[in-house]
Amino acid sequence: MKRTKIVATLGPATDRPGVLEQMLRAGTDVVRLNFSHGTAADRERRVREVRQAAAALGRDVAVLGDLQGPKIRIERFAGGAIELADGAPFVLDAGLAADAGDQGAVGVTYRDLPRDVRPGDTLLLNDGAITLDVERVAGSRVECVVRVGGTLSGGKGINRQGGGLSAGALTDKDRGDIELAARLELDYLAVSFPRDAADMDEARGLLRAAGGEAPLVAKIERAEAVAHIEEIAGASEVVMVARGDLGVEIGFAEVPGVQKNIIRIARAHNRVVITATQMMESMIHEPIPTRAEVSDVANAVIDGTDAVMLSGETAVGRHPVKAVEAMASACRAAERQRVTSTSHHRMDEVFQRTDEAIAMAAMYTANHMDVRAIVALTESGNTALWMSRIRSGIPIYAFSRNEATRRRVALYRGVYPVPFDVLAQRGEAESEAVCRALLDRGLVASGDRILLTEGHAAGIAGGTNSLRILSAP
Repeated sequence: MKRTKIVATLGPATDRPGVLEQMLRAGTDVVRLNFSHGTAADRERRVREVRQAAAALGRDVAVLGDLQGPKIRIERFAGGAIELADGAPFVLDAGLAADAGDQGAVGVTYRDLPRDVRPGDTLLLNDGAITLDVERVAGSRVECVVRVGGTLSGGKGINRQGGGLSAGALTDKDRGDIELAARLELDYLAVSFPRDAADMDEARGLLRAAGGEAPLVAKIERAEAVAHIEEIAGASEVVMVARGDLGVEIGFAEVPGVQKNIIRIARAHNRVVITATQMMESMIHEPIPTRAEVSDVANAVIDGTDAVMLSGETAVGRHPVKAVEAMASACRAAERQRVTSTSHHRMDEVFQRTDEAIAMAAMYTANHMDVRAIVALTESGNTALWMSRIRSGIPIYAFSRNEATRRRVALYRGVYPVPFDVLAQRGEAESEAVCRALLDRGLVASGDRILLTEGHAAGIAGGTNSLRILSAP
């Protein structure tokens, strides 16, 4: 089975009849709702359709909501797109009307832009396709010279090279969307453009106040976030390497090294990590990926990412199902490399929690014995999470009675959720039920060795305190 999980973004392309079900069959483990597009009604409908499709397939599929965040953009041009020539003057004017842009100037959505920039700064528009050098700041006007020109249309993003724009991570729209995320009981909530741990803490407070319990995903897409990655990882359950805006801010050449470092730090903090943006971008139009895209996915898998993400490839692309199939194939091929199944994670550390120590002991045992399956009887999913931090080729099955827990662990690398009521039987009857569940699903054969972790006090989160070695009857 594929160990690396696939996050697929929903959109118009996935609304076509039968497409969503085919994507789930092809290997989608988590679906993403991009709050930058569509309406609340669209999101409610898609959540309902995902959960219905997953139930029909007997699957536990997580839903990730992705807040828009303070995306800084230019306003619109009165006469449509313009052509900017190298060396031409161009003004970003925070005081200009939203639809009054012309060949010489355009408005901006971020009114504090003149306060945040100074002469000598470099501004990047349209994901870095256009480069402006700031010459002068006068009132609401940021006067620039075009270094790299091209076609520019309204609504394109603005980044300051090296970061430094002071816009907060949460907008008024985001605050409303957090309430919607709580009401829809989303399984994960992604915070766009956080600068530090305080931004994640604010989002968590708003989500909890709205009644939501979803774990938070910190999208690393600002230069400031890279500088504060340790504290952001500590304040989040999941870290996403969001390479689009990140590449614009720090320079595309820096992204591969930063990506590897973020994955390493996230795993060291026992955090889940998603690698995202333009992984198979050509498949928005083409039926097969490029070799470079396959290598990109494979390298993220080898580095230890939990999940890889498809954005426009599935949301608006011509071949959403083929994109999932191609990504799943690339993941499986990379997982055959030995480096993906060997680990020295936390080998020299002292564990403070019994359940974490049991999880680590189970993985060490599994990697040094002939074991077919690892089963964690879990309420919260924490034992399965800790297990998944250890590189191994042995599948980890999270047996849980909690549907929310099963959906959550669907994002963890190498972890597969299985419905199981831990309170229904104990002792030998429980062991027999675990073995029977694996045998009935064709996951083990008679005589196979199984590792089982559980708590003596059943049904209590954080109570895992024992490891048993079973043999399937």
